[in-house]
Amino acid sequence: MENTLIFLPVLVQVFLVILLYLKLGKVKKLESAAGNVNEERRSLYEDAWPESVLKINNCIKNQFKVPVLFYVLVLVIWSVSAVNLITHIIAWLFVISRYVHAYIHTGSNYVRRRRAAFIAGCLAVIALLVIALIAIV
Repeated sequence: MENTLIFLPVLVQVFLVILLYLKLGKVKKLESAAGNVNEERRSLYEDAWPESVLKINNCIKNQFKVPVLFYVLVLVIWSVSAVNLITHIIAWLFVISRYVHAYIHTGSNYVRRRRAAFIAGCLAVIALLVIALIAIV
């Protein structure tokens, strides 16, 4: 298995962030056109935007938390030549959990389900951390 393939889930995760930004732009445009935005406050205050915008915006912010750890760990695992089938599976499980999390976050935003997807992603990151530690030590 080619070691650089470990970066494919990273690119798919980055693609999720791009999709969210595109969705945010579309929803902001629609809500603004519908008159649902406080135009005087929109540039500085989140409360100027309706819930549909806030959900996506919060989801984007979330993509720069645990996923950053994922990016770093994939780089570490690759750099110490610890890429194997297990690391690939765990990386893909992390990305799948992030897509599920984003789908819930920008949709129903049902916290119990969203939390389950979040925890699954965190467990994948912990597994990658353990693999990285074992490879280094």
